[in-house]
Amino acid sequence: MSSTSDLPRLNRRAFVVGAAGAAIGCTPALAQHSDHGAQPGAALPEAAPASDPFARLQGGAPHHLTTEQIAQRKVESPAPKGPPGHWTPKAALPLPRSEMAWATAWAGRMHIVGGYGEGRVDRAYHHVYDPGDDRWFNAAPLPRGANHVAVVADAGRVYALGGFIEQNRNPDPNAFAYDVAADKWTAIAPLSRSRGAAAAVALDGKIHLIGGAGAPTNERASVGWHEVYDPQTDRWEIRKALPAARDHVGAVAHNGMIHIIAGASTRLSTTPIFTTFTCRRSTHGGARTAAHGAFRPRSRRLPRPLLRNGRRIRRAG
Repeated sequence: MSSTSDLPRLNRRAFVVGAAGAAIGCTPALAQHSDHGAQPGAALPEAAPASDPFARLQGGAPHHLTTEQIAQRKVESPAPKGPPGHWTPKAALPLPRSEMAWATAWAGRMHIVGGYGEGRVDRAYHHVYDPGDDRWFNAAPLPRGANHVAVVADAGRVYALGGFIEQNRNPDPNAFAYDVAADKWTAIAPLSRSRGAAAAVALDGKIHLIGGAGAPTNERASVGWHEVYDPQTDRWEIRKALPAARDHVGAVAHNGMIHIIAGASTRLSTTPIFTTFTCRRSTHGGARTAAHGAFRPRSRRLPRPLLRNGRRIRRAG
């Protein structure tokens, strides 16, 4: 699979093969748009799992986690405990890669697009995982490779929006829709403002793109932008922005509201600041209806500050 530009900044991190393909054995959450009964789409060529779970971006001998890196792993939380569940190893990704940022699912299959891998940061990879038989497949690659591409699935299509074409910077306005049945990407109306590391959710037949980081490249500032794409008209519409800029947020649509959780902000501090939002009810947590209204902070913050690269990350507020 190819990508479009040779990039000089290939000097960091090792890549893990999809947590060796782990799955949690809990009751599954339902997607905002149910795809029960949807067909899995075109027949795809199978992709064998990678033999080694790590690789250096620049190539050479595989890199394995150091003792210090392993010590930074966090698996415990002070949040109230839910159903216990358990993790089960699954087939590893076909190759070590990272900075895909998000995955999405349609017809019982998970789609992962773009990211870093094999010496580049603008890969057009598109891998599809079928949990029914624990296999990976190669699907049509993105027309333009990038990392931190926002993805969401709805009505038989997988949307890939924006992203960075350099190493976690230089945002791109391109937007594409993948027809699951035909294994084919089509360009759709580009973003009105270039950004990467945004979050995408589907609600009531429309695609919401929220937050991220924009231009200029040398600043890479976090943004609170909220734009909505209508597949029927192939047009974007600007909606009320988040009350505070964020990139790398978690996002989910539930009961007619969009919830934006946590994220990082490069505008407020050189160390990312974490908080929680939902679309109509809340800067410590927030919510919003699809049709109207502003994001408002919810009452609860995250349970505790997080760690990144061994440093304590303080909360906003």
